[in-house]
Amino acid sequence: MSLDSPPKSSPTIIITGTPGVGKSTHAQLLAQESPVPLKHINVGEWVKEKGLYETFDQDWQSYEVDEDKLLDELEPLASAGGVILDWHTCEIFPERWADLVVVLRCDHTKLWERLENRGYPLKKIQENNEAEIMQVVLEEARSSYESEIVVELQSEGTEDLESNVARIVQWIEAWRKDRDVADEDG
Repeated sequence: MSLDSPPKSSPTIIITGTPGVGKSTHAQLLAQESPVPLKHINVGEWVKEKGLYETFDQDWQSYEVDEDKLLDELEPLASAGGVILDWHTCEIFPERWADLVVVLRCDHTKLWERLENRGYPLKKIQENNEAEIMQVVLEEARSSYESEIVVELQSEGTEDLESNVARIVQWIEAWRKDRDVADEDG
């Protein structure tokens, strides 16, 4: 953090994982349950709404994101804190933005069903399922951020959802308490 920027009063949390693991559901519930106001940004939807893409890939049924435009749009929000960034990848986000990176994981058979229910093309289901089995997103997170801020959580059902959100809420409370102490001492 530069000396001229004020300290964040709320964290920037990245919730990531293979498509279908429950990122948006977790982020929505966390935004509701958080002890501090957090703005949920579903990055994939944001890209579409703000036109932050180069083309649409028909085969994969997805947008090819203009990463520079996306990062420029997110910079002021993520740097200030108080946001949950919900996206299937995390390594493009600067390390300085993240206070916590939550990688959601799901059993690959459950994931396959979820993606089928979304109507994904078979090719996309297979690739995402393989990515989950190979822990691609988890490895991205571990190689992009300090290990102490990367947390892997299971996301297989409602119990996991509730437990995970409660755990993140506790983390937010501890983060704020630590920041208050540091601010008073500094």
